[in-house]
Amino acid sequence: MSDRKEWPLWEVFIRSREGLNHKHAGSLHAPDAEMAIQNARDLYTRRSEGISIWVVKSADIVASDPDDKDMLFDPAAGKVYRHPTFYSVPDGVENI
Repeated sequence: MSDRKEWPLWEVFIRSREGLNHKHAGSLHAPDAEMAIQNARDLYTRRSEGISIWVVKSADIVASDPDDKDMLFDPAAGKVYRHPTFYSVPDGVENI
């Protein structure tokens, strides 16, 4: 077996029950996706708290730079019609 330092880093996402989103649970090293899922199951769902596991190589994740937040997210501030406060909700309506 190869040296563990050469194993890629995997990000683990767990969905705790039907209808919920997968949430980042942590990271682990594994030689391949199958072993990453098995290790993720052992590490992050020991008490049967998950129904679905996703593993993604950390190297395959592309993320925005936090320094670019103004460029990426400020344009939305000028679009008030996208905010729920723009609409009036009729009396008696609890959820839309």
